[in-house]
Amino acid sequence: MNAQPRIHPRPVPQRALAMLTQAGIHPLLARLYAARGVVAPSDLDYSLGALLPPDALTGTREAAELLADAIEAGARMVIVADYDCDGATACAVGVRALRAFGADVHYLVPDRATMGYGLTPAMVELAARMEPDLLITVDNGIASVEGIAAARAHGMATLITDHHLPGDELPEADVIVNPNQPGCDFPSKALAGVGVMFYVMLALRAELRERGAFAGGKEPNLGDLLDIVALGTVADVVQLDRNNRILVSQGLARMRAGRLQPGVRALFAAAGRDPARAASTDLGFLIGPRLNAAGRLSDMSLGIECLITDDAGRALNIAQELDKLNRERRAIEADMQEGALARLEGFDAAESASVSLYEPDWHQGVVGIVAGRIKERLHRPTIAFAPGAEGEIKGSGRSIPGLHLRDALDLVSKRAPDLILRFGGHAMAAGLAIRTGDFDRFSQVFEEVVAGLVSPADLTRRMDTDGALESGWMSLEGARLIEQDIWGQGFPAPLFDDVFRVENQRLLKDRHLKLQLVRGSTRFDAIRFNHADGAPPDLRAAFRLSINEYNGVSSVQLMLEHFEPA
Repeated sequence: MNAQPRIHPRPVPQRALAMLTQAGIHPLLARLYAARGVVAPSDLDYSLGALLPPDALTGTREAAELLADAIEAGARMVIVADYDCDGATACAVGVRALRAFGADVHYLVPDRATMGYGLTPAMVELAARMEPDLLITVDNGIASVEGIAAARAHGMATLITDHHLPGDELPEADVIVNPNQPGCDFPSKALAGVGVMFYVMLALRAELRERGAFAGGKEPNLGDLLDIVALGTVADVVQLDRNNRILVSQGLARMRAGRLQPGVRALFAAAGRDPARAASTDLGFLIGPRLNAAGRLSDMSLGIECLITDDAGRALNIAQELDKLNRERRAIEADMQEGALARLEGFDAAESASVSLYEPDWHQGVVGIVAGRIKERLHRPTIAFAPGAEGEIKGSGRSIPGLHLRDALDLVSKRAPDLILRFGGHAMAAGLAIRTGDFDRFSQVFEEVVAGLVSPADLTRRMDTDGALESGWMSLEGARLIEQDIWGQGFPAPLFDDVFRVENQRLLKDRHLKLQLVRGSTRFDAIRFNHADGAPPDLRAAFRLSINEYNGVSSVQLMLEHFEPA
């Protein structure tokens, strides 16, 4: 049932490689950078001074004036967040910065199961009980036409900060800040919701500075929030263009220097990871999932409280609760994935361009993860559904390169106008709601739309690698060089491939294959997780260089992502 990948070494532009090497960049890193489109050393300037200026982002100046006026008037503000890691971090950045500027600010986050996503009219009614003068959205709002109308009817001023793609109609908010709104020519369209909010806070500080707000005291240092910004940016799997790499690099530098917010420090402790060695992969695979678990199984207020408290003890207690929720989430996910794979027994990838799944006992907060796992396994756009509101099922989808998932759902809604009740999202991930009885019809229309949009090449899983790795760099030094750099969506972590002889192999815990591989005269320890089938005597493997630490001793280990007979 697994879609077998085709290993494809990335080309390395020689001119860029020469320029980077001549500039004194380490030869291994120069090769990896050149293969990822870096053409000049200046592309690797990750200093704060290299950030795109806030003024370049449409609406930041107007947002700063609106917020500064509200602070001067003592107005009450309420932030309406989203229930994922990006929404939680964006909310935390807003609350921390605005309180540092003297604002009266509170927050609300919808319950995934009962309220759904975004600023709905029902969410506005909830916010109205807090009597805000100004309603601010983070990581949502660009599609909330009815919600903003409801807020205006209550006499609230409204500020939308979002990064999602807008629909045909924009809400009538006082100010919208979104790099993807029509007419915004901000060069980085990949800002996460937390990045947008950080930019708004930078613009607000500049506005308050102009008004002399800090004349009698110390100006708040927004750089202290960059650990939170980096976490949300990596966890939301937005493309790590240069501007996002600056934000992540600056955040990681602060983590490694021990300059963390108490909540971020507590999340590292709960994950058993030393922030002094923080890597972008930690944010995506260890810290982000623990924060996300609150929004998936409980209430994201728990995650936001972890990020905004200054009490280290309280932060640690919350982080331990989040860790417990994450373990629970993993158990639920394992059960759901097992059920999904059982349903897909005998699935013929050659006959289908998409996968749609629904089980009445699935958990709404975990379907997105299951969709992602099935997508990885079958290399097909996948949408998994779970029961939602009365008479509805809610789906979460993950896509493959070559299919823009939100655009595909837009086409489904145009072909069958009564089918999708609500939808939204990005190229690679999207959510939707349909009526319970419409699952089969949706599956059919979605399959037809996807089949019409993708080519056979799109449906062939391609594993881009960095080719063979010289023996000298298959070392702790090489592994540490790679670990300390910035990798993520659009700037993928290095993956190498080479041919090895298998000297011995055994199973760990009946599910992980542990191998000793030989290349030339050198032996390497290797592991392939969640793979119980034996390896051939000679294999071609795609692998990542990693550091295995056992009893205080560090050694190089190859993490195998795929292998095939050599």
